[in-house]
Amino acid sequence: MAKQLTMLVMILVLTSMPYASAQDWPQWLGASRDGQADFKAPTKWPAELTNKWTVVVGDGVATPALVGGKLYVFARADDTEVLRCLDAETGQEIWTDTYAVAGADGPARNYAGPRSSPTVAEGKVVTYGVRGTLSCVEAATGKLLWRKDSVDKHWPTFYTSSSPLIADGMCIAQMGGEQASVTAFNLSNGDLKWNWTGDGAAYASPALVNVDGIKAVVAETDKRIVAISLADGKLLWEKPYAGSSRMSLNTDTPLFVNGTLYYSGTGRGTTACRLKKDGAGFADTELWANPDNSVKFSTPVLKDNLFLGLSEGNKLFCINTKNGKTVWSKDIDGGQGFGSIVIAGSVAMALTPKGELIVFELDAAGFKPLASYKVAQNDPKAYPVASGNRIYVKDQDSLALWSVQE
Repeated sequence: MAKQLTMLVMILVLTSMPYASAQDWPQWLGASRDGQADFKAPTKWPAELTNKWTVVVGDGVATPALVGGKLYVFARADDTEVLRCLDAETGQEIWTDTYAVAGADGPARNYAGPRSSPTVAEGKVVTYGVRGTLSCVEAATGKLLWRKDSVDKHWPTFYTSSSPLIADGMCIAQMGGEQASVTAFNLSNGDLKWNWTGDGAAYASPALVNVDGIKAVVAETDKRIVAISLADGKLLWEKPYAGSSRMSLNTDTPLFVNGTLYYSGTGRGTTACRLKKDGAGFADTELWANPDNSVKFSTPVLKDNLFLGLSEGNKLFCINTKNGKTVWSKDIDGGQGFGSIVIAGSVAMALTPKGELIVFELDAAGFKPLASYKVAQNDPKAYPVASGNRIYVKDQDSLALWSVQE
């Protein structure tokens, strides 16, 4: 009898834990931080999407995470930052975790809430608030496991936007401001694992790469792009990467595909370089540089040699990764460099700050729109989360579920 009870308890525990599936979006830019979503595009796009529900979740532009039928939404409500766990089917709230903290002010006052997306892995959720509060809670219950403040109680001029990364039992976050660090904590208890302090913080999120069998964290800092050993935090590679003006910000997440690193910055075009192991570190070989397309507040995506982005000049663009040449570009309405693009199965989706979701073909021949929908009223700057036939859209204070029904 005791053995049967033990088995029953184990089954209940396992079935209550949030495990990532193919259709989940567990962190910033999806499962592999590459903007790829498991979405089933219809054979014919409908005239309208179906709004299943809309709930007010608080101020902020952080993209929600989707894992195991649960949505994890990080926002600001009253004088607190709040992480909400919602039922993805109904939008009903399951639990919340809150803590009191001031919002962003000064030049960033119009966006007082969080920008950094929750990261869900190993049964835990990690968030990073606008004033540098790093928190880890149980995904199933919201129970607080640990919480830390930025190393120097400072943050970049426009406050934190970097989303934490979870890998090999560690949480990696770009903490602080001018005296910043890329820091790894033990995911279970928050103990410090390693700390790299070679440059100040910017607004980009780190990416995990594997170069000839060596795992590393690639991060855009204030004036550099660096690769840091995941195992011990040692610097493996660096390159100067600073803009020529105060608004030349490092904001995009580096993309690493098949040994090639892609990165782009304000006024600096887009670059592709090959990374290889070289002695105790890495060496890079530039493959191409495209001066015509620079991103400002958007991270590009890649599919079948098509590199898609939204430029600081409010153009959707497509670069052929074989030669680095622009194959097409398309003006969009408004945005000032804001907006987002995801690969949604066999199509691409772009969400503009005016709340228009543009669906278009993955085609090197030119921009070929398939459908366009109004999915938000209030300044969406988070990425759309596409899964199955559903699209979750977070605007400045609400979250909505839209369904594609043929």
